[in-house]
Amino acid sequence: MASNAQLVKALRDRTGAGVMDCKEALQDAKGDLEHAVEYLRKKGLAQAARRAHREVKEGVVGAYIHPGAKLGVLVEVDCETDFVAKTDAFQALVKDLGMQIAAANPQYVSREDVPGAVLEKEREIYRGQLADQKKPPQVIDKIIEGKLEKFFSEQCLLEQAFVKDASGKTRVKDLVDGVNAKTGERVVVKRFARFQVGEAG
Repeated sequence: MASNAQLVKALRDRTGAGVMDCKEALQDAKGDLEHAVEYLRKKGLAQAARRAHREVKEGVVGAYIHPGAKLGVLVEVDCETDFVAKTDAFQALVKDLGMQIAAANPQYVSREDVPGAVLEKEREIYRGQLADQKKPPQVIDKIIEGKLEKFFSEQCLLEQAFVKDASGKTRVKDLVDGVNAKTGERVVVKRFARFQVGEAG
């Protein structure tokens, strides 16, 4: 059984939360690391929600060029103060986002950015794929919504599984939430552009 100090360290490494927050989370979760991570995420999300109205006028445009210089990414990540934009946590997030966009080729930042027309087209395609299935309409609708969730998880940056986490459990949104909680500021992925040599513009 890991000691309390080891658990606190493991939790800090995973979440970037402060020592006291980690102790509180572990106490609440009765020493269960997974539950403690969940507790901190919920707490961080609640705090992030309270920051949602704050203006983000600072930030950086990060650049990532893949080895071989055939693939490059520009990504704008905003925050509230210049001070936070210069922190290691913020800079690491920008770098990770650049690599994520290069590797996973998302089309949108979030599901809210997907145009209604695109969603309707996807629904139409899925409906066509299920046309010969003898299932009740509500079951078909459920399957279509499930397929749409998969579409979001592939096409929307914040919904994608983080490429550096082999377990596939961490979403990009979790990374942003982590920096949000760590810095105490609202952090927003504003936009990105991905360039690949030979691809049509």
